[in-house]
Order: sequence, then structure tokens, then C-alpha cells
Amino acid sequence: MRRDDSLPHSSDLAATVLRVALGAVFLAHAGAKAFIFTFDGTARFFEAHGFPGWAAGPVFAMELLGGLALLAGLRVRWVALALLPVMLGALKPHASQGWMFTNEGGGWEYVAFLLLSLISQALLGSGAFAVDGLLARKGDAQGSAAQTSTS
Repeated sequence: MRRDDSLPHSSDLAATVLRVALGAVFLAHAGAKAFIFTFDGTARFFEAHGFPGWAAGPVFAMELLGGLALLAGLRVRWVALALLPVMLGALKPHASQGWMFTNEGGGWEYVAFLLLSLISQALLGSGAFAVDGLLARKGDAQGSAAQTSTS
């Protein structure tokens, strides 16, 4: 079977699937803080687990903006790395609850999976259909145009 070179490679598609899945998860977590638990409830949860209540706002912003950036494929490597501290913080309330997230209070397996997924995304990059790719092509085109005009 012959491959059409205009189609993204499977590794680029895999990075895209991971990126979109992570983006959706972080948007869902931001939405839960805003609409289900409320900002007040989230702040109280943070305080109950040793974090300052005011940290709920920045965590919400990181999840919202990070989720949007991941979905769009914008600065994906940096966004994935920036979300690591959020997930490391999420380990604290879950670490003592055992492995399974289905345990009362939620275990740490899901948080660990998200941490490893973010690391994988940072290593893989944006994948196909990402703003990062458009920016790279635009930069390449501008570089080529500048090179041609100076030659």
C-alpha cells in the first residue's frame, strides 16, 4: 500500500490525539472548578489539603488556558511542561487515598497518568493540525523569502 505524502505520519497523528485528549481533560477540570465545585468550594478544598485558597484561581486559569492551548496546538511543549506543577499539586490530596481513582477520595493513578501524558506530550510536540505547525511554516516561509532577497 502506497502512502500519500500529504497525510500526516502516524506519530504526528498520535501526538495530536494525545494533545486533544489532554486539552479536553484540562478544560473539563477547569469547568468543574467553575461550575460544579464553584471557586469558593475549590478554594476550601485547596485549604483543606494544605494549599492556600487563593491558589484555586491560578490553577483554574492554568487548566483553562492550558486546555485551550493544547486543543489549538499552541506552544504545546511549553504548555505541557507548565501544567506539570498543577498535576504534581494534585498528587497531594490523592496520594494517601491508594492507587485506584475509584477509591473514596480518589486514588493517585489518574493523576499519575496525566503527569506521564503531559511528559509524553512535551517530548512528542504538537503533532498534526496544530497552530505550532502553522507558525513554523510561516517562519520557514519568511526565512526563505529573506534568504532569497539577500542572495
